[in-house]
Amino acid sequence: MLLNISDIQHFSLGDGDGIRTTVFFKGCNLYCPWCHNPETRSSDAQVLCYNNNIVKECGKLMTVNDVVAEILVDKDFYEESGGGVTFSGGEVLLQADAALTLAMRLKEENINIVIDTAGNVLYSSFAKLNDYVDEYLFDYKTPYEDKYSEIIGGNIHLIENNISNLIKDGKKVRIRIPLIPGFNTDEQTINDFCVKLAKIHCKYIDLLPFHRLGSGKYDALNMTYEYKDTEPLSLEEIDKIKNIFEKYFIVKVEK
Repeated sequence: MLLNISDIQHFSLGDGDGIRTTVFFKGCNLYCPWCHNPETRSSDAQVLCYNNNIVKECGKLMTVNDVVAEILVDKDFYEESGGGVTFSGGEVLLQADAALTLAMRLKEENINIVIDTAGNVLYSSFAKLNDYVDEYLFDYKTPYEDKYSEIIGGNIHLIENNISNLIKDGKKVRIRIPLIPGFNTDEQTINDFCVKLAKIHCKYIDLLPFHRLGSGKYDALNMTYEYKDTEPLSLEEIDKIKNIFEKYFIVKVEK
C-alpha cells in the first residue's frame, strides 16, 4: 500500500511527548488561509522554488515498508525520551486505510503513535485507527459555524461530533487552537471556545500562537499568503487568552 507523503521530519519536539518523527501526509480538505504548511494542501507533487535558487521537491508516493524503515532509524530516541511517531499533514485521515497499515506496523515495534488532525472527515475514518493511536492532537479553529464553512471550508458539526465521539470512546484528545489575530482571538470568541469545548467534555487545550515562519513557502509555491502582514500576538495578549482557558481546561502554550 502506498502513502502520499510530503515530508518526514526527524527529531520533532512539538508534536507530542518526547523526541518524535513527524510524517507529513500530503493533501487536505480544508484551506486555512494562515496555514504554515501550504505544501501539504494539494495531493499533487509540487516543487518549491526559493529566491536563493534552492529547489525542493514536495510529495512522493512511498511504500509502508519504506516509511517504516526510515522511522525505525530513530527508535532508540523514542525509547529514551518517551517519544514516538506523529502522523501530521495535510489531513492524515484522508488516507485512513494507508495510515492504518502504517500504524499496525509501528505497533508491532511498540512505538507510540499520535495523529494530528483537523477532523473534517467521517468518524468511520477515526474508528479504523483508534485501536492503534495513543493520542489525537485535534485542531479546532473557531466556535462559529459560518467561519468554519466560509473561511476554512469545514463542517463544524462533523468536527465537534468527532471530538465528542473520540472522548466517549476513551481516546486521549488534546484540542489545538491556532491563535489567529483578527480571526479568533477576541474575548467573546475565546469565551465561546470555552463554552463549546467544555460542553463536549474536553480537558486538554494547546494554544498555538500565530507566526509567519511558513511565509517563504508561499512565495516558493507562487501562492498568495493572506497573513504576510499580520503581526503575532504579544506575550501579554497570549497570557490573557491563556488565563481565560485555564478557568475550564488544562492549558499549554506551544513555543
